[in-house]
Amino acid sequence: MSGGQPRLDLDALRFDERGLVAAIVQDAFTGRVLMLAWANREAVERTLASGEAWFWSRARGELWRKGATSGNTLAVVGASTDCDGDALLLAVVPAGPACHTGAASCFAGAPGGLDLGALERIVEARREADPKSSYTARLLREGFGRIAQKVGEEATEVVVAALAPTQDDGAARARLVEETSDLLFHLAVLLRARGVSVEDVAAELAARHRG
Repeated sequence: MSGGQPRLDLDALRFDERGLVAAIVQDAFTGRVLMLAWANREAVERTLASGEAWFWSRARGELWRKGATSGNTLAVVGASTDCDGDALLLAVVPAGPACHTGAASCFAGAPGGLDLGALERIVEARREADPKSSYTARLLREGFGRIAQKVGEEATEVVVAALAPTQDDGAARARLVEETSDLLFHLAVLLRARGVSVEDVAAELAARHRG
């Protein structure tokens, strides 16, 4: 995974009597729960060091890397524990279906949607990456002025795409989706550069709703 390794305090994890902890895997962009697996301390350490999901197979009694044979790897961009420390949540960018059946998720009908918090975590994870290989790191190094300029450019592109006279055309709709994605990404970088979190924005929106 380009962009740095996920961070986690291993001492915050409470492994059970078998030395295992439940690992819940969630799509970083949609928030959809993809799968549940088990991990021992070594699996968690390998996950954090490599940026790819490793687990412990209770059936085979061995470590395994997700996608080692299928190619459907899971790039881990965030890791956290629950309040008790006995469950691990991995935010991932999947390279293919997460389920061995070929389905995107092992949980049929699992809800999903855009998770801007995950986008924020991805931006933060890539902050310390090599600017030569990471556009995000390069943009952050160029400074707030350049980031603000990019937000303005992308906002203009969204307006242009939205005003296209052929919105019923699939290509026009696809362009609006692409330009909106670019704008949201650059907004996330801008907020991170200014030390503003997505939670700050969410709190403001909630306050307005209550008002």
